[in-house]
Amino acid sequence: MKTNIFKIKIPMKQILSLIAVAGMLMISSCSRDQSPEAMRKQLDAYHKQSKEIDIRIKELEKQLAGLENGNEAVNRVSVVLEEVAPALFEHYVEAGGNVEAVREAFISPEISGQITAIYVKEGDKVQKGQLLAQLSTQVTRKSMEEVQTSLKLATDLFQRQQRLWDQKIGSEMQYLEAKNNKESLENRLATLNAQLDMARVVSPVSGVVDRVAQKNGELAMPGMTMIHVINLDELFVKANVSEALLPFIRKGDEIVLKFPSYPDVSRKLRVDRIGSNINPGNRTFEVQVKFDNTDGAIKPNMMASLLINDYRNEQALIIPSRLIKEDLKGKYIYIAKSNSPDFVAQKVYIQAGRSFLGRTEVISGLKEGDKIIQDGFNRVSDGVYLSVDSVKTAK
Repeated sequence: MKTNIFKIKIPMKQILSLIAVAGMLMISSCSRDQSPEAMRKQLDAYHKQSKEIDIRIKELEKQLAGLENGNEAVNRVSVVLEEVAPALFEHYVEAGGNVEAVREAFISPEISGQITAIYVKEGDKVQKGQLLAQLSTQVTRKSMEEVQTSLKLATDLFQRQQRLWDQKIGSEMQYLEAKNNKESLENRLATLNAQLDMARVVSPVSGVVDRVAQKNGELAMPGMTMIHVINLDELFVKANVSEALLPFIRKGDEIVLKFPSYPDVSRKLRVDRIGSNINPGNRTFEVQVKFDNTDGAIKPNMMASLLINDYRNEQALIIPSRLIKEDLKGKYIYIAKSNSPDFVAQKVYIQAGRSFLGRTEVISGLKEGDKIIQDGFNRVSDGVYLSVDSVKTAK
């Protein structure tokens, strides 16, 4: 194993002292046998040698410093720095919700009857007022024929009785009975006409037929869904939000809407409605946001997330959350401290604030212009010399 002689450091003062002592010993030994003239010549020679030794010492010190710096460079840790600068920091709270349609109809007939025709199938586009299905009207039409016959007779009797009454012939009771009978039959006929119209099942909204629940020949009844029509052009998300966030949300506030099914899709929307009461069961209130869905990509009953902004600081000092470490004293990071011409790692304790999407606001412990160690932070310790590859500007 070779020994590096340059690792042995001898202070300059000790070297000069040794030279001086050696010179004095030599002068002392020589002065006993030499004349003053010879001693002066010898002293001049020693002064000349001393100057040469000083020059050699300085050269050796320079060489030694170069070798030591070379050894330090081998032990330097390669890092990438990021300069801290004030930037906008926003914190959001996530609330889960479901997508619902603004215009949706579970259509059932107004009267009971047998289905004689269904004019649409699932997936068809329909318009508001379009005929979707027809119920049997045989009984109603037969009743109408009977009522029409009776009404014709009742009308004739009423007209005759009215002429007699105008001529002061006959009793008032006969006139009123004829009039009442005629009007009752007219009302009955109007009711049957309404029943005929109720036998026509029409769509109350424009949209797409999502489901046809019954078939021809089956009995349709009020309250039993026959056809489901939904409009996908305009949807809304309804979410239950913790009452702790009530001070931070107002109607018209901006929120971010995201969908787990479409991780890359996000929309900035405005709060459309805020619930008027707190649910005592889970201490939440309702928040609704509407959005256009003309391409039909979002479907009702999909899961959605509302990101609600509850904190904002336009002059925040922000660092990547992954850089933060913790020990018994608290949370800390490493910064690069200038030790001209080198950089040295310095351990700095910080007070961390809120975190969002991998970024954390630093409340104290950092200042603008500090250079945090971003790449290589796991390989450094306090006082380690650094080899800086690059310095990024905080975004």
